[in-house]
Amino acid sequence: MRSSLVIFFLLFSQSAVADQDPNRPTGKIAKDLQIEEAVFIECFKPVNPEPDKFPSGAEQRANKAILLPCLQKANPAITNDRLDAV
Repeated sequence: MRSSLVIFFLLFSQSAVADQDPNRPTGKIAKDLQIEEAVFIECFKPVNPEPDKFPSGAEQRANKAILLPCLQKANPAITNDRLDAV
C-alpha cells in the first residue's frame, strides 16, 4: 500500500513535461507557439529526443515530421521557422 502511495505522489507531483525531461519548459514553449500546454505535450509524445540534446540532421527532420503537423492542427500559423525559433 505504501509503495502505491509513493508512486501516485511521484506521478502527480511533477510538473507537466513532454517526455519526462524536467528541463523542457512545456508551458513556455506552448505559450510561445500560442497553443495549450496539453496540446504540446500530446504532440511531443511520439517524438524521440536525443538524450545528449544533439540529434543528427536526420533525427531532427524525422522528429519534426511528427511534431510540426500535430502542432499545426492546433495553430496553423506555426511554421518550421517558428518552431525552430521557439
